Amino acid sequence: MKGIVFAGPGNVQYKDDLGEPEPESNWALIEVSHVGICGSDLTIFQGKHPRAQAPLVMGHEFSGHLLTEHPQCRKGELVTVYPYLSCGHCEPCRRGQVHVCKELKIIGIDLDGGMAEYVKVPDELVRSVPAGVSPSLAAFIEPVGISVHAVRQGGYRPGESAAVFGAGAIGLSTAITLRHFGADQLIVSEVDPERQALARELGFDVLDSRRDPVSQILDRTAGAGVQFIYDCAGVQPVIDAITEAVKIKGCLVIVAGYREPPRMDFQKCMFKELRLQYVRNCTRDDFEIAGRLIRKNLGYDRLLNCRLPLSKAGEGFPPRRGAYKVLFEIEGGAG
Repeated sequence: MKGIVFAGPGNVQYKDDLGEPEPESNWALIEVSHVGICGSDLTIFQGKHPRAQAPLVMGHEFSGHLLTEHPQCRKGELVTVYPYLSCGHCEPCRRGQVHVCKELKIIGIDLDGGMAEYVKVPDELVRSVPAGVSPSLAAFIEPVGISVHAVRQGGYRPGESAAVFGAGAIGLSTAITLRHFGADQLIVSEVDPERQALARELGFDVLDSRRDPVSQILDRTAGAGVQFIYDCAGVQPVIDAITEAVKIKGCLVIVAGYREPPRMDFQKCMFKELRLQYVRNCTRDDFEIAGRLIRKNLGYDRLLNCRLPLSKAGEGFPPRRGAYKVLFEIEGGAG
């Protein structure tokens, strides 16, 4: 079996002699079609993920064709995977919050994932792909689920003003999702000119965050700031800016994973009586909503702009400049 293996910090290897997974009872075997590189995969690549251990086949954003019998899905159909394995017994699980299970394990982080020709997963995690959704876009359902979770968990209300910092795949996905949820006063802040250009092509009000994003947001809002800010960048300058650019009694939603612990001025948060909301993963409901959204012509497909074969693993880690979402296309499962 061909696949990509994390072999240690800064070291991913393409291999063509991996053993094929053998699913046990109540597990499914999937022939992978497309698999995306996530920010958490880059954290693994850098050797900074607290759980991932080499050797590991990464990849938790993927689609493929089901090769085994399944209680809900048809053998041979295009499927994707809700990649979070929960214990079912801890207090969060008992409350239905399986995405923050105390013993949570994730396909591609705690056990081998989808950056290979085949992957095995528990039957309960397999999801049918909505009709009309391509295999490549199906591999993007989980990231859209993260954006849906960010919008819902933050408590966004239609018509409220909002800003998204960071116009990468998750940032633009979150902006697209916010617009669908009723955000008609929406600003996207980004440093990179190429990403700014795509955000403008998608119809967003874009500011160049190299030039004092706080003053630009205040200018656009008559000095009040925006009600909701989504940090999809994960860098210290954004943390420094968002407490100034958010409205009094506003909400800061931290979507990005920080590779280095940031500093935040909590006194500013206190003086404005801000709400600080962190998000992690997505719920099963978020995932189902994402599957419905991705069927619509909302622009998510514009983010899938870099496709590579598995054999070009080194071109995906780290991603080439200009890539929003890197997808590995696997010939056997492309369908």
